[in-house]
Amino acid sequence: METIYLVASGDLRLSANQDGEAAQAEMERQLVAAIEREGYQVKRAHPYDPVKKHGFLDSQKYGLEVFSQIPKDAPVIVAEAVWQYTHHVLPGLLEHRGPVLTVANWSGTWPGLVGMLNLNGSLTKAGRKYSTLWSEDFADEFFLNGLRSWLKKGTVKHDLSHVHPYDPAMAPAAATRIGVTFARDFRLKRAIMGILTKAVWACITPSFPTSCSSRWASTRSA
Repeated sequence: METIYLVASGDLRLSANQDGEAAQAEMERQLVAAIEREGYQVKRAHPYDPVKKHGFLDSQKYGLEVFSQIPKDAPVIVAEAVWQYTHHVLPGLLEHRGPVLTVANWSGTWPGLVGMLNLNGSLTKAGRKYSTLWSEDFADEFFLNGLRSWLKKGTVKHDLSHVHPYDPAMAPAAATRIGVTFARDFRLKRAIMGILTKAVWACITPSFPTSCSSRWASTRSA
Protein backbone atom coordinates (compact mmCIF):
# COMPACT_ATOMS: atom_id res chain seq x y z
CA MET A 1 0.00 0.00 0.00
CA GLU A 2 1.49 3.33 -1.08
CA THR A 3 1.99 5.95 1.61
CA ILE A 4 0.95 9.57 1.12
CA TYR A 5 2.86 12.10 3.24
CA LEU A 6 0.86 15.02 4.61
CA VAL A 7 2.22 18.37 5.77
CA ALA A 8 0.44 21.46 7.06
CA SER A 9 1.98 24.91 6.76
CA GLY A 10 0.85 27.35 9.40
CA ASP A 11 1.17 30.92 10.59
CA LEU A 12 4.21 32.53 12.17
CA ARG A 13 2.10 33.58 15.15
CA LEU A 14 1.68 31.04 17.93
CA SER A 15 -1.80 32.30 18.85
CA ALA A 16 -3.03 32.01 15.25
CA ASN A 17 -1.77 28.44 14.98
CA GLN A 18 -3.41 27.52 18.27
CA ASP A 19 -6.70 29.09 17.21
CA GLY A 20 -6.67 27.20 13.91
CA GLU A 21 -5.62 23.81 15.25
CA ALA A 22 -9.13 22.42 15.71
CA ALA A 23 -10.22 23.41 12.19
CA GLN A 24 -7.05 21.93 10.72
CA ALA A 25 -7.48 18.66 12.63
CA GLU A 26 -11.08 18.29 11.44
CA MET A 27 -10.12 19.03 7.85
CA GLU A 28 -7.33 16.46 7.98
CA ARG A 29 -9.67 13.88 9.49
CA GLN A 30 -12.05 14.23 6.54
CA LEU A 31 -9.23 14.31 3.99
CA VAL A 32 -7.46 11.25 5.38
CA ALA A 33 -10.71 9.30 5.50
CA ALA A 34 -11.31 10.06 1.81
CA ILE A 35 -7.79 8.92 0.88
CA GLU A 36 -8.02 5.73 2.93
CA ARG A 37 -11.31 4.82 1.26
CA GLU A 38 -9.36 4.79 -2.02
CA GLY A 39 -6.97 2.19 -0.61
CA TYR A 40 -4.02 4.42 0.34
CA GLN A 41 -2.53 5.24 3.72
CA VAL A 42 -1.54 8.66 4.99
CA LYS A 43 1.43 9.51 7.19
CA ARG A 44 1.55 12.92 8.79
CA ALA A 45 5.13 14.08 8.33
CA HIS A 46 5.23 16.14 11.54
CA PRO A 47 3.45 15.59 14.86
CA TYR A 48 1.21 17.70 17.05
CA ASP A 49 3.35 19.66 19.50
CA PRO A 50 1.84 19.48 23.02
CA VAL A 51 3.96 22.41 24.18
CA LYS A 52 3.01 24.75 21.34
CA LYS A 53 -0.50 23.23 21.27
CA HIS A 54 -0.64 22.96 17.49
CA GLY A 55 0.61 20.71 14.71
CA PHE A 56 1.64 23.23 12.05
CA LEU A 57 4.96 23.86 10.36
CA ASP A 58 5.69 27.29 11.80
CA SER A 59 9.13 28.16 10.43
CA GLN A 60 11.24 27.59 7.35
CA LYS A 61 13.82 25.74 9.43
CA TYR A 62 11.21 23.33 10.75
CA GLY A 63 9.83 22.81 7.25
CA LEU A 64 13.26 21.91 5.88
CA GLU A 65 13.83 19.49 8.74
CA VAL A 66 10.52 17.74 8.04
CA PHE A 67 11.08 17.48 4.28
CA SER A 68 14.53 16.02 4.86
CA GLN A 69 12.78 13.02 6.45
CA ILE A 70 10.26 12.49 3.62
CA PRO A 71 11.33 10.07 0.84
CA LYS A 72 12.20 12.23 -2.15
CA ASP A 73 9.89 10.44 -4.59
CA ALA A 74 6.92 9.98 -2.25
CA PRO A 75 3.60 11.73 -3.01
CA VAL A 76 3.04 14.75 -0.74
CA ILE A 77 -0.14 16.59 0.17
CA VAL A 78 -0.03 20.09 1.63
CA ALA A 79 -3.31 20.39 3.55
CA GLU A 80 -4.48 23.89 4.46
CA ALA A 81 -7.48 24.82 6.58
CA VAL A 82 -6.14 28.18 7.82
CA TRP A 83 -3.84 30.99 6.76
CA GLN A 84 -0.25 29.91 6.14
CA TYR A 85 3.20 31.30 5.36
CA THR A 86 4.50 29.76 2.15
CA HIS A 87 8.19 29.94 3.05
CA HIS A 88 7.60 27.21 5.65
CA VAL A 89 7.18 24.62 2.87
CA LEU A 90 8.31 26.14 -0.43
CA PRO A 91 12.04 25.24 -0.16
CA GLY A 92 11.19 21.65 0.72
CA LEU A 93 8.66 21.37 -2.10
CA LEU A 94 11.14 22.73 -4.65
CA GLU A 95 13.64 20.03 -3.73
CA HIS A 96 11.05 17.25 -3.58
CA ARG A 97 10.77 14.98 -6.64
CA GLY A 98 7.44 13.27 -5.97
CA PRO A 99 3.99 14.53 -7.00
CA VAL A 100 2.57 17.38 -4.94
CA LEU A 101 -1.09 18.09 -4.22
CA THR A 102 -2.23 21.25 -2.45
CA VAL A 103 -5.60 20.85 -0.75
CA ALA A 104 -7.76 23.40 1.04
CA ASN A 105 -11.07 23.64 2.83
CA TRP A 106 -13.94 25.76 1.52
CA SER A 107 -15.04 27.74 4.53
CA GLY A 108 -16.41 31.14 5.33
CA THR A 109 -14.69 31.01 8.71
CA TRP A 110 -11.23 29.57 8.08
CA PRO A 111 -9.11 30.94 5.19
CA GLY A 112 -7.43 27.74 4.09
CA LEU A 113 -8.33 28.38 0.46
CA VAL A 114 -6.65 31.79 0.57
CA GLY A 115 -3.55 30.29 2.16
CA MET A 116 -3.46 27.55 -0.46
CA LEU A 117 -3.75 30.06 -3.31
CA ASN A 118 -0.83 31.96 -1.82
CA LEU A 119 1.21 28.76 -1.89
CA ASN A 120 0.01 27.90 -5.40
CA GLY A 121 1.13 31.29 -6.68
CA SER A 122 4.62 30.77 -5.26
CA LEU A 123 4.86 27.25 -6.71
CA THR A 124 3.73 28.52 -10.12
CA LYS A 125 6.23 31.38 -10.07
CA ALA A 126 9.00 28.96 -9.09
CA GLY A 127 8.09 26.64 -11.97
CA ARG A 128 7.30 23.72 -9.65
CA LYS A 129 4.57 21.43 -11.02
CA TYR A 130 1.73 20.62 -8.63
CA SER A 131 -1.96 19.75 -8.55
CA THR A 132 -4.64 21.42 -6.46
CA LEU A 133 -8.05 20.53 -5.03
CA TRP A 134 -10.53 22.03 -2.58
CA SER A 135 -13.73 20.94 -0.89
CA GLU A 136 -16.25 21.82 1.78
CA ASP A 137 -16.53 18.33 3.24
CA PHE A 138 -14.17 16.20 1.07
CA ALA A 139 -17.02 13.97 -0.01
CA ASP A 140 -18.27 15.71 -3.18
CA GLU A 141 -17.71 14.23 -6.63
CA PHE A 142 -15.53 17.11 -7.84
CA PHE A 143 -13.05 16.51 -5.06
CA LEU A 144 -13.21 12.71 -5.12
CA ASN A 145 -12.74 12.48 -8.90
CA GLY A 146 -9.75 14.82 -8.67
CA LEU A 147 -8.31 12.90 -5.74
CA ARG A 148 -8.57 9.58 -7.59
CA SER A 149 -6.82 11.08 -10.58
CA TRP A 150 -3.96 12.38 -8.46
CA LEU A 151 -3.57 9.15 -6.51
CA LYS A 152 -3.36 7.10 -9.71
CA LYS A 153 -1.64 9.50 -12.13
CA GLY A 154 0.06 12.07 -9.91
CA THR A 155 -1.87 14.91 -11.53
CA VAL A 156 -5.32 16.53 -11.67
CA LYS A 157 -6.78 17.97 -14.85
CA HIS A 158 -9.35 20.71 -14.28
CA ASP A 159 -11.98 21.87 -16.76
CA LEU A 160 -10.72 25.24 -18.00
CA SER A 161 -13.29 25.73 -20.76
CA HIS A 162 -14.50 28.88 -19.01
CA VAL A 163 -11.06 30.51 -19.26
CA HIS A 164 -10.39 32.65 -22.35
CA PRO A 165 -8.13 35.54 -23.38
CA TYR A 166 -9.22 39.04 -22.40
CA ASP A 167 -11.19 40.78 -25.14
CA PRO A 168 -11.55 44.56 -24.61
CA ALA A 169 -14.59 44.61 -26.89
CA MET A 170 -16.46 42.34 -24.48
CA ALA A 171 -15.76 44.46 -21.38
CA PRO A 172 -18.62 46.67 -20.07
CA ALA A 173 -18.09 50.34 -20.91
CA ALA A 174 -18.42 51.46 -17.29
CA ALA A 175 -15.79 48.96 -16.13
CA THR A 176 -13.48 50.04 -18.96
CA ARG A 177 -13.77 53.69 -17.90
CA ILE A 178 -12.95 52.77 -14.31
CA GLY A 179 -9.93 50.78 -15.48
CA VAL A 180 -8.65 53.66 -17.63
CA THR A 181 -9.08 56.13 -14.76
CA PHE A 182 -7.32 53.79 -12.34
CA ALA A 183 -4.41 53.26 -14.75
CA ARG A 184 -4.04 57.02 -15.29
CA ASP A 185 -4.09 57.75 -11.56
CA PHE A 186 -1.68 54.90 -10.89
CA ARG A 187 0.81 56.26 -13.45
CA LEU A 188 0.54 59.72 -11.90
CA LYS A 189 1.10 58.40 -8.38
CA ARG A 190 4.03 56.30 -9.58
CA ALA A 191 5.61 59.34 -11.23
CA ILE A 192 5.23 61.37 -8.04
CA MET A 193 6.70 58.57 -5.95
CA GLY A 194 9.60 58.35 -8.39
CA ILE A 195 10.36 62.03 -7.94
CA LEU A 196 10.13 61.79 -4.15
CA THR A 197 12.32 58.68 -4.10
CA LYS A 198 15.00 60.40 -6.16
CA ALA A 199 14.87 63.40 -3.84
CA VAL A 200 15.31 61.18 -0.79
CA TRP A 201 18.20 59.25 -2.33
CA ALA A 202 19.83 62.53 -3.31
CA CYS A 203 19.99 63.35 0.38
CA ILE A 204 21.23 59.93 1.52
CA THR A 205 24.88 60.48 0.68
CA PRO A 206 28.13 60.67 2.68
CA SER A 207 27.80 64.47 2.51
CA PHE A 208 24.23 64.40 3.79
CA PRO A 209 24.13 67.77 5.61
CA THR A 210 25.87 69.68 2.81
CA SER A 211 24.13 68.03 -0.13
CA CYS A 212 20.65 68.27 1.38
CA SER A 213 21.14 71.82 2.59
CA SER A 214 22.41 72.99 -0.80
CA ARG A 215 19.63 71.23 -2.67
CA TRP A 216 17.03 72.64 -0.31
CA ALA A 217 18.50 76.11 -0.63
CA SER A 218 18.55 75.93 -4.42
CA THR A 219 14.98 74.68 -4.43
CA ARG A 220 13.79 77.55 -2.24
CA SER A 221 15.65 80.17 -4.23
CA ALA A 222 14.11 78.81 -7.42
